[in-house]
Order: sequence, then structure tokens, then C-alpha cells
Amino acid sequence: MLLLVALGMVCGYTVVHTEEDGRSFTAASLHKPVLNYSSLALPEEHVPYFLNNNKKIAKVCKEDPLCPFKEILKNTKSCWGYEKNCLPQYRFSYPVCSSVDSGWASSIQAAQDLFWKQADFGYVRERQEEMKTLCKPFKLGDSSLVCSRFTRHCRATNLYLDLRNPQRSHERYKEDFIQEGEIGGHCSLNKKALLSEGQHKSPLQSWFAELQTYTQLKSHPIDDGICDLIIEKPTIFMKLDAGVNMYHHFCDFVNLYISQHINNSFTKDVKIIMWDTSSYGYGDLFSDTWKAFTDYEVIHLKTFDSKRVCFRDAVFALLPRMRYGLFYNTPLISDCHGTGLFKAFSQHVLHRLHIIQEGPKDRKIRVTLLSRSTEYRRILNQFELIKALKTVPLFEVTQVDYKYKEIPFLEQIKITHNSDIFIGMHGAGLTHLLFLPDWAVIFELYNCQDESCYRDLARLRGIHYVTWQKKDKVIPQDKGHHPTLGEHPKFTNYNFDVQEFMRMVLQAAEHMQKHPKWLSEQKHDEL
Repeated sequence: MLLLVALGMVCGYTVVHTEEDGRSFTAASLHKPVLNYSSLALPEEHVPYFLNNNKKIAKVCKEDPLCPFKEILKNTKSCWGYEKNCLPQYRFSYPVCSSVDSGWASSIQAAQDLFWKQADFGYVRERQEEMKTLCKPFKLGDSSLVCSRFTRHCRATNLYLDLRNPQRSHERYKEDFIQEGEIGGHCSLNKKALLSEGQHKSPLQSWFAELQTYTQLKSHPIDDGICDLIIEKPTIFMKLDAGVNMYHHFCDFVNLYISQHINNSFTKDVKIIMWDTSSYGYGDLFSDTWKAFTDYEVIHLKTFDSKRVCFRDAVFALLPRMRYGLFYNTPLISDCHGTGLFKAFSQHVLHRLHIIQEGPKDRKIRVTLLSRSTEYRRILNQFELIKALKTVPLFEVTQVDYKYKEIPFLEQIKITHNSDIFIGMHGAGLTHLLFLPDWAVIFELYNCQDESCYRDLARLRGIHYVTWQKKDKVIPQDKGHHPTLGEHPKFTNYNFDVQEFMRMVLQAAEHMQKHPKWLSEQKHDEL
């Protein structure tokens, strides 16, 4: 179904077939493309992978004299990595491992393969292979329900949802919100198989609580006129993490992007519904990001209260805090970095939000220091550090405080994407590293004893990561005072040795200038 959506989203008008050659073009098609190719809205680097996964669109493009992807069509072997018969040498990318962690793998190759499965497109392949039918259509056009293991990701057709008597409360993810008969479809339900998938039942880890009462209906919900409202457009259900925290909210967006790969559909002509069993609104400081995934406003589930709603085609997206999910608390093999999945996510979002790379600049390194105006984890001698940075002629120094009321989020991403060295204290703002250029260095000034959080996120994105090492050259304001845990390094502020700070920044600059992408961009600019 979603494959047809992928085809339909680029169609400008109907293609007429003939008996002689099976196809001909309308008179209008002699003057404009048969398909609206621009609506693909994919980075140029991603187009061959999309076309090789969507043979119908590729075929139309091949026969359309005005298709702009003629050269790309010659590349017939490109694959993300999760496709059947995708050879490793033709994958979008492959991670790099510098050594072998004997607790995880026995060789470099084994380490690379494991990291690829943990956090790259191998993760997509595993979710695809897990998909099994839990409710089988009686006949063509009936309902269906197909889910991955533990109901972490599901697809449903002709889905019935009865919200005439919603029992809303203060809980955002009430587990008994949907009762027997209030969700289901006209299909043969394997109830035993469905109920066996409940081991990960938890608000942001699976959809089991929402689907455990899925019911085999006696009649077709849409064809037999049961629905008060029919949603014809493809719909994506999501349960969202904290919208005020970039780290947690981007777990939502990354898993939405992974879900798109699982379903081989990147159209923005979809409805996104926020599954929330409370009556509250949702504070979202990063709402501009939705423009990369949908042409419409995100819909709160309560919008449909008092109605029986039916959905032609629905996806229950991967969730932000799944066990062994991405990227919250993901266990990763050590000494490996650079997943194509996170790189592709970054490229996809930047392209659709129209964020342009304006560098690298000739004989300049763009250094951005992220300030904090919060109560804790402030840099007490920030002025001295900025002053020291500005003594280096090579550095173009920018100091920013990403307050959403002062700097719109898209402007924040633009600043980040046009930074070569990005410096900041431990905190959700470092999630911006997802949008740094490939050659950049992320300098977590002090990790506050949370060593793996942004180091691992940098590994996933493939960005070089450094952090403060010499504890005798950083001075906390006090021992920290968490409201319940007592002394805690995240709940105080810090002074940093200026000389040691500059040594680390200069070292980061030296590393960055040796990066192949930096060198190639410099040569390109010279030409």
C-alpha cells in the first residue's frame, strides 16, 4: 500500500497506455515531465537508493524524456543495506571500527557487522524480518495487522478506532485506554500470537497496550458504513517523548525516519497523529522539524473524541525509549563509529528544511560555543575562553545561547550546520551534533560523569568527539546539589583552565583539517 503512495506522491497526472507498446505519453507530457519529480524532496545522494527500491517510478523515469534522473538510473546497484540481495560494497555506507572489543566480537569484520546491526541499516533489516501477520485479511481489501517483535512497530489497513467514550485522565499513555471492541478490523485475528508479544509493554517501548484489545470485527468497518470519519491519507501514529528536550524529542524523529525506511515511503502527504490519552496539549520547542516529515499539522488523538474513526492505511511508528532501540540508552560495541542511518537522517532533515552548507570557508575555521543560561552547568569563565579563542586568526568565533524565544529552531540548525568545531557543556543542546558537517568536531567541554551519552551519539553520527580529560584543570563551583540525590556533578557550574582549553581546541582544529571531506571541499573551492 505504502509503495503505491510512493508512486502516487510524484504523479502529476494520469499516464495513458496503448495496445502497441503498453504505454504512451499525453500531449502535455511532451512539454513537461510525466511525474512531479521535485515532490520526492530527497537529497540528491539518496535518489538512486529510492529509485532502486521503487522500480515503478524508476521505469516511468526511464521512459520519460524529461525525467531529471537519467544519469542516476545508470546506478542500478545502490542499496541502503536492508534490501534483499544488497551486496555490502553497494551499501549506502559501512561503519568503521578501529579495534576489537573481545567482549563483543572476535574480529574487525565481526565488530563492523555487529555495529551495523545495532545502529545502522542492519537495524532496519532486523525490524523488517521480524514483521509477522497478526490479523490476516479474509479477502482482498479487508483489514490487516502486521507487527514486528514485541509490537514495537506495526502496520494496519482498514483500521477501526472507537473514541466515542474516551476515559481521559492526567496520564499521557494510559494502558487501559482502549477497551475490547474499540480497536480492530475485519480480518482473521491470531489472538494468541498477539498476546504473546507483550514482554516489552511500556508507554514508550511498545504498542502492546494500545493493540492488546484489537478485535476481529464481524463486518468491514469502512465498506459497511460503521465509521463516523474515514481518514483516507496514510496515517502514522506516534507516542512522543519530551518535546522540550532536544535529546529526547529527536529520539522521536530518528525513529520516525527509521519507520519510513521499514515501510519504504518518504512522502510528506501523510497524517501524523500523536497518541496521547490525556487532555493536555504538547509543548514542542522543535516543531519546525515536522516539516521534514509531513505537510500537515500534527494531530492530537483527542481531536477524534466522540467519533468512530477508520484509517485506510496506518503505521504505528517505532518508539523513542525501546529496549535496544535508537538512540536512547542504546548499548553499542566500543571503538566503532559512523552509521549510514544517522548520516542519512541528518541529510534528509537538512535537505527538507532547506538548511544550506555555506562552507568550509577559505582560511577560516568556524568555532561555535554554545552557552547555557540555565541554573546549572554554566561556564563561569566563559568570557575568558571566548577571548582566548579570538586570539587565533584562523578562528571565526560565534557564541550562541539557543533560547527558543530568541533564536528560532531552524536558525539554530543553520548555525550548527555551519560550524566546524562545536563546543558546549553536557546537555540536550549537544544533540545539535546530528547536524554538524561530516568534517566537524564536537567538543563536550565537560561530560559531568555521563561519559557515553553524547560520545555515543557522535559515534552514531560519525562526528569526531572530544571531551575534557584533566580533572585538575577544571574547577566546580561546589559539589553540586541535586534536589533528591544530593551531591551531583550535573548540578553545579564550572571554571576551566584557559591554556588547557585552547590546547584541546587547537588539537580539534588540527584533526578537522585532516578530514577527507574538509580537504575535498577546500580543493573544490580552489577550483
